[in-house]
Amino acid sequence: MYSFKMSNIDFYFSIGSTYTYLTVTRILNVEKKHGVKFNWKPFSVRAIMKEMNNIPFPKDKKNKVDYMWRDIERRAEGYGFFAKTPVPYPLTEFDLANRLAILGMKEGWGIDYVRLTYKRWFQEGKEPATEPNISEICAELKIDKDSVISKANEDDIGKEYESNTNSARDHKIFGSPSFIVGSEIFWGDDRMEDAITWSKKNG
Repeated sequence: MYSFKMSNIDFYFSIGSTYTYLTVTRILNVEKKHGVKFNWKPFSVRAIMKEMNNIPFPKDKKNKVDYMWRDIERRAEGYGFFAKTPVPYPLTEFDLANRLAILGMKEGWGIDYVRLTYKRWFQEGKEPATEPNISEICAELKIDKDSVISKANEDDIGKEYESNTNSARDHKIFGSPSFIVGSEIFWGDDRMEDAITWSKKNG
């Protein structure tokens, strides 16, 4: 008798990456459909992109920026949900948003927090980790806002955030979302299924 081994795929992401909205909105359905497990790893794509002098939405390239916003809307519609762009960008509380994600992954509410944060950002235009949005999200998740913000700013969360970012560097990750299967990188929402196929073929 053959035993089934579920594929595990590392999912590196930053709240603040626009295309990651598409991934976090559909990832649970994809996980269930394909019988895989994604390991959520919040990291600072901002730090890595600064090191590369990479500006994702350059103000002097309006046609490109307009295309990217419209592309997200089209692809969301193709997946069966929607996006209303442009949204507030870049985030003023980028690091806090991702530190909260790390804390949440440890405490069991992280995935719900990330998905809800992205939903409110791209469907209601509410910027992550800012008021009144953060209070409303915490209320919906039934977690104490002041407590989780305090814990998210503690050294151990900061160290894990830095560790995830260093791990992303080691894997030569340059953007979010990225999927790691062994030594292979799959970058972008449209490569999630490719990562799954590779994982099942080479796992």
